[in-house]
Amino acid sequence: MDRDNPTCPTSPNWSSYPQMRFSMQQINGNPIMLAEGQIDDDLIPRLEAFLRANPEPYEIWLRSPGGNARVGTQAGRIIRDRRLNTRIPAGWACFSACNFMFMGGDMRNVDPGGLFIVHMFTHTGNREVIRSEVARGEESTVGLIGEIEQQSALLASEDNDFLIRMGVRRTLLTEIMYRVSAVPEGQNRETRRCLTPAEITRYNVSTPPFAG
Repeated sequence: MDRDNPTCPTSPNWSSYPQMRFSMQQINGNPIMLAEGQIDDDLIPRLEAFLRANPEPYEIWLRSPGGNARVGTQAGRIIRDRRLNTRIPAGWACFSACNFMFMGGDMRNVDPGGLFIVHMFTHTGNREVIRSEVARGEESTVGLIGEIEQQSALLASEDNDFLIRMGVRRTLLTEIMYRVSAVPEGQNRETRRCLTPAEITRYNVSTPPFAG
């Protein structure tokens, strides 16, 4: 386990592909769509084209280090519109923007050994921009702070709306995600928080088994 992030392993298996790749495999007799790699800016057209060519995957299996948060949310909505199921299989990890793509699943499963990893989304990751604005004086700094506040409020509102629509408890944001802070500067990653199986159930990240 990671000493700086004790809830998570040091090197989660979330794929090193710089763009998310889609493929189909037959697993246990079912057509499974694999979605692996970073959620890049141009993901949506590729996802829509793949689903047109493969309209009925039994499930989508996700393995991703995240990427563009709003694209991840858009992908989640596409998955929900098509009533597709999502899964994080054992040994795979879904982090950051991948969370929202996964939560689009009509039925969602995180297998034992699968990792649903969250963090606090931030608009202050570009430290050089902050230094530059501060160096220009008080007025410029106040303007930057105002922009960050506005964008953060919009993103929080969008996150909240999405979770409600997807049937995930919005307290996942307030009790877990928004309580995780960035690692101090000098470390090239943010603090990660791997949800426990109990938390995955409590916040309805995995959907209850169908009993009808």
